[in-house]
Amino acid sequence: MHLNLFVMTTGHHEASWRLPESDPYASIDLAHYTNLARIAEDAAFDSLFLADSPHLPGPVRRRPWGMLEPLTLATALAAATERIGLIATVSTSYNEPYNVARTLASLDHLSGGRFGWNVVTSPDLPAARNFGLSDLPSHASRYARAAEFIEVAFKLWDSWADDAIVGDKAAAIWADESKVCPIDHVGEYFSVAGPLNVPRPPQGHPLLVQAGSSEEGRRFAGRYAEAVFTAQQTLPGARAFAEDLKARAAAFRRDPSKVKILPGLVPIIGSTTAEARALEASLSDLISQEYAQGQLASLLQVPVSALPLDSPLPFADLPPEESVEGARSRFSLVVDLARRENLTVRQLIGRLGGGRGHLTITGTPEQVADEMQAWYSGGAADGFNIMPAVLPSGLSVFCSEVVPLLRKRGLFRSEYTGRTLREHYGLDRPAVAVPAGNGD
Repeated sequence: MHLNLFVMTTGHHEASWRLPESDPYASIDLAHYTNLARIAEDAAFDSLFLADSPHLPGPVRRRPWGMLEPLTLATALAAATERIGLIATVSTSYNEPYNVARTLASLDHLSGGRFGWNVVTSPDLPAARNFGLSDLPSHASRYARAAEFIEVAFKLWDSWADDAIVGDKAAAIWADESKVCPIDHVGEYFSVAGPLNVPRPPQGHPLLVQAGSSEEGRRFAGRYAEAVFTAQQTLPGARAFAEDLKARAAAFRRDPSKVKILPGLVPIIGSTTAEARALEASLSDLISQEYAQGQLASLLQVPVSALPLDSPLPFADLPPEESVEGARSRFSLVVDLARRENLTVRQLIGRLGGGRGHLTITGTPEQVADEMQAWYSGGAADGFNIMPAVLPSGLSVFCSEVVPLLRKRGLFRSEYTGRTLREHYGLDRPAVAVPAGNGD
């Protein structure tokens, strides 16, 4: 089983910052993130995940939305850790391949091969407006650009052969020029000459991660992703998602076992079930209903007035899924959850407050471990993207109470056996796709 820590300021519950134990300034405090990284590394987690959005996601009045740029933060955390992987989010919609490929290659070198790239297409209109666009590019065009973006990054990382550096002092030859070649890429979205000005990364390519679950997102993940973060609410639904993703990978002649499916999991843990439920209730009581109602209206693309707190969702008034150009997969998940469990808006807000639609398990350490084992053994997950409701306390409890149970059951490592992120995930190091120096 693979475990990834999804780092989120004071925790994934939107009211976590209001607890007496929480630091309202944690989102900009390096010591806070370093502490989380070291707790996860001591527990032999595969990796840390740093999310990002190139705009302010919501009103700062109600929760700590200010976030550090993830590549910068990952650089600092690489220096503070030794073995745990570092996965940072970078948008393909508002960057250029050369700069991103260079930065990621540099970070892979500096971290000793521990870096991963969470590829996103940024599904928010405010982000588009921050980069000079008046409208959000279509769902299809964002993924088409992302596919070409990754292809260019592959070419740039492979523009250096693994053995290009010679280091022959006597002959005054630092590198073999025949093994460092231009890529001369000309496509629909990009024109890039190359080569990269950084030698090939230790991992060959940084690990590629993807999180979209729409039709376009699944197709993209089947073609490129090596780890997939997903929001799933039921074991059968998660199993169907995993089977679909692995079948798509096979259709691209990839080994399905090399695509790791990691559903998000929000563990709320108590020594008894009643204690865990009391903790969950105390967090729910701190949610600002007005703020959460506005966030839900934005996601569903309806006015706030259409969402009375004690009424069900107005399903007939919601836009068709295929017309949603933003976070389409999250839109579908929330609507399906409300319909399946017949939730009022108020109840739905409570369910989403802890993990924005990700699976929440409230109970004892044994109950959390049992559910994780059921999903893992049932083919619904290769591991989990752990999203503690409160940080750092929720992570500490998970590592001290749940991780030992997983180890006792033979489901999780006791210590690291590799040094790179690819080794943690049991993934091969890619060979140079087109050998440098062949003139192609």
